[in-house]
Amino acid sequence: MTTAQTVMRSDVAHISVRDTMEIAAQRMRQLDIGALPICDSDGCPVGIVTDRDIIIKVVGVGANPKTTTAGEMAQGADKLHTVEADADIDEALTLMQQYQIRRLPVTEHGMLVGIITEADLARHLPDRTVGGFVEAVCALHLPSTTES
Repeated sequence: MTTAQTVMRSDVAHISVRDTMEIAAQRMRQLDIGALPICDSDGCPVGIVTDRDIIIKVVGVGANPKTTTAGEMAQGADKLHTVEADADIDEALTLMQQYQIRRLPVTEHGMLVGIITEADLARHLPDRTVGGFVEAVCALHLPSTTES
């Protein structure tokens, strides 16, 4: 059985609910990543912020990234979906497809221990499985093309 732990990245970076969106953006730039889980003081994930969130939900509405906190972003977000490290990868894929999410935090007893991204799926799973995931989650967000 392939578990979430087998596929996840265990070196997941995260930010605190007290960190600002400016700090989040700087961290994403330094690490060359596009998303960071938001954790409470106990290390439990409560949200996730993407580079797009910072642009659309902070800068785009005139809010100040130097004062807008990750906690504020987490409060306005949809319910955060996570998967336990020992869960079968099929459970993780089902969650990601059902809720159209590209990054899934992995927990152990509620604490963040990793993250599963599209790239992780591509590295660890058969092409057919990854193709099904891309079709179910990613293809819906791609611009359509038309042939002339």
